[in-house]
Amino acid sequence: MKKIALAILAIVFIFNFTSMSQPKTDKKVVKFVIHTDYGDMTGFLYNETPQHRDNFVKLSKSGFYDGTMFHRVISGFMIQGGDPDSKNAKPGQQLGMGGPGYTVPAEFNKTFIHKKGALAAARTGDQGNPTKASSGSQFYIVQGKKVPASQLGAIYTPEQKKVYETIGGVPFLDTQYTVYGEITEGLDVIDKIAAVQKDGNDRPVKDVKMTIKIVE
Repeated sequence: MKKIALAILAIVFIFNFTSMSQPKTDKKVVKFVIHTDYGDMTGFLYNETPQHRDNFVKLSKSGFYDGTMFHRVISGFMIQGGDPDSKNAKPGQQLGMGGPGYTVPAEFNKTFIHKKGALAAARTGDQGNPTKASSGSQFYIVQGKKVPASQLGAIYTPEQKKVYETIGGVPFLDTQYTVYGEITEGLDVIDKIAAVQKDGNDRPVKDVKMTIKIVE
């Protein structure tokens, strides 16, 4: 059976959101650091998306992501990683089909938009995935672009519209992919990675590898 690469569907980006403050919760906030040659990205996971949170923590602590790369990079959109097949991948090898062998049920939350810095789960397309279940490991971090409030619908709060106008993001992905965390430090690293030279499959010509650590 032909494998389908896990990707963010090419719809035209318009939704995203970088929280001005962490969501109020009684539970412990799980923090993480993504180390790359372009710098570190530090962020936290949302308690409101517990299945994605716990899965990301489990994989990170097991070293699953260490040595993997950001294998799909699109400037003005996002940087995608988490494919275990990217470890020691040969130059030019097409990536984006690997995973841990399971999916994670969608956990959509209107509070969490695709602002710049949003951490969200990649998935296969709607045709074979009507419930929009997430990849068990692949994720993307939003870069996006600034979006005028006039282009945003009534579903957004004034605060969210301001975030899209001032910080930017990819609104059209909202409610289509599960956002389960965000980068709070190192947003410039997203820009650096998004700007690297890529091949015809949007894979960086020079590998952009990562290690992910959970901050206790």
